[in-house]
Amino acid sequence: MKQDIHPSNYRLVVFKDMSNDSAFLTRSCIDTKDTIQWEDGNEYPLAKLEISASSHPFYTGKIKLVDTAGRVDKFRNRYKTHKSKIGEEQ
Repeated sequence: MKQDIHPSNYRLVVFKDMSNDSAFLTRSCIDTKDTIQWEDGNEYPLAKLEISASSHPFYTGKIKLVDTAGRVDKFRNRYKTHKSKIGEEQ
C-alpha cells in the first residue's frame, strides 16, 4: 500500500437525517461544526443530512417526496409544458 495517501482524521461521527430525525454513528473524516450527545453519553461531531436510507422512497417503499428547498415544484413547473406537448403528439 502507498504511504500517506489516506486522511489521518478518521473519527466517529453522527450522521442525522433532518427529515425524520433518525441518526447513525459511523467513522468518517468529514468536517463538521456541530456536535451531538449520542446514546452512549459521549459527544460526537454531527453531520446533517437532507435524506438518507431511512427516508429515501427507494429504501422505504413509500412514495413520499421530501422537498426541503422547493426543488420538486421547480422541476414540475419547468417541465409541465414539455409534458403537455408530449401528450398532444400522441
